[in-house]
Amino acid sequence: MTTLGTVTSEIVDLHAFFVEWFNGTVDRDQLGPRFLSRLDENVVFIPPEGHVLTGTMLKEGFDRGHSSNTDFRIQIRDVTIRHKIDDLVMATYTEWQVGATQSEHANARVTSVLMKLTNPVTWLHIQETWLPESIRDAGSFDF
Repeated sequence: MTTLGTVTSEIVDLHAFFVEWFNGTVDRDQLGPRFLSRLDENVVFIPPEGHVLTGTMLKEGFDRGHSSNTDFRIQIRDVTIRHKIDDLVMATYTEWQVGATQSEHANARVTSVLMKLTNPVTWLHIQETWLPESIRDAGSFDF
């Protein structure tokens, strides 16, 4: 599989898990093997609001969110490799959400991610930024 194929598959698979998690269609014991095990011990996640979350903070948030939103859906678009150095990859993608409860019901963001192409892939750094309203309004939320 190409680097783009590997990265795309990783991003899509992880976000599919997020939907299952918040919808409550996956057991709670899957948080570790399907999500937390993919995170580097020093992972940093910066959501669109701009605060910095550690892996421990992500775990706590996800623990509280299990089965909390049966209407939540995500679609990943526009995965692009920006840089590849040895086994490190910097990629961007857009994430379109429907049914969100923590932000606008229908929202979209661009995400930059730094991954290490190990087996499994390791997420090192994630930063999200809201897409401009003009792009969001021109996009489709029919998924």
